[in-house]
Order: sequence, then structure tokens, then C-alpha cells
Amino acid sequence: ATPETEYGRMNIGSRPSKRKPSGGIESLRAIPWIFAWTQTRFHLPVWLGFGCAFKHILKKDIRNFHMLQEMYNEWPFFRVTIDLVEMVFAKGNPGIAALYDRLLVSEGLQPLGEKLRANYEETQKLLLQVAGHKDLLEGDPYLKQRLRLRDAYITTMNVCQAYTLKRIRDPDYHVALRPHLSKEV
Repeated sequence: ATPETEYGRMNIGSRPSKRKPSGGIESLRAIPWIFAWTQTRFHLPVWLGFGCAFKHILKKDIRNFHMLQEMYNEWPFFRVTIDLVEMVFAKGNPGIAALYDRLLVSEGLQPLGEKLRANYEETQKLLLQVAGHKDLLEGDPYLKQRLRLRDAYITTMNVCQAYTLKRIRDPDYHVALRPHLSKEV
């Protein structure tokens, strides 16, 4: 449900978006792949795994929750890492990700998106508990306000992009070819 394929066709980076044009996921380069997930407001490569790691630690011993909170309060590296992931959640929007899925993903893969969005919500909840926050960006009200102010604009662009991707991926859609634009222009 990401625009990764379309980015690859645009030829806007210093290197191709894939190491091998015919390769699968193993040939993807990190920057275009992560940028594509960012466009869907889901940021999957950033947060996926955090929730599982937290649950694994807590399953071993519930007292580890206090250890995680202590690490957040006393270890600068851990705190900054958690705060950065919290910022990513503040920029995310699972509703927009669901729109991309509904418009661009086959019906058979819809349950995977639903499962990932449930994981997203669960991970966000655990992250807030570890940080001792009730709301995202509770510790950075300035950034929270900046993100809130831009949200309407970003959301509008996301909706336009999702519907545009649906249209251009339609096999019956034909566009007149235009002159090639490249980074040299």
C-alpha cells in the first residue's frame, strides 16, 4: 500500500531504488522504502518490533515494567530512542494507513493490514506506559502543537495521493506520455 514502486520509476535519487531491478524485497534500498512507508503515515520500519520486544520482556517478569521505566528515566540513550519512536507515532495516522490499504491492497491482504494496525495501537500504548506519558509528545508541547497545525494539510495530501495511486494503478487507466523529467533539469 506504499508508493515505493512509483518512486522507483521517478528516478529522483542518486542511486536506483533497487539494487537489482528484477529483485524482490531483498534488493530494496532503505531510503526509498522507508520514505514510501512515511508517505502512508504508518512508519512501519520504525516501530515494528518495539511492541513485541516490550511484551517479551514483560512476559518474562512483570517487574521488568519498572525496570523499563527506570531505564527511560535514567539512561539518556534509551530515553532518546523511546522519545524518537514516540515522535514517529505522533506523526503517524493508522486511519490514513487504512485508507491506503482499502484503496490499494487486495482483499486477501486486508487482514494483514488490520493486524498491523492493531499492533501499532498496542505498541503505542506500551511506549506511552514506559515513558510514563498519557498522551503522545506530552514532554514536547511545542512539537505537539507544530504537528497538530500541519496535520490537516498533510492528511489532505495523503488522501489525494492514495486516490491518485489507485487511479494510476488501474490497468484501464492510460496517460499520454510526457517528456522525461530528470534530476538534471
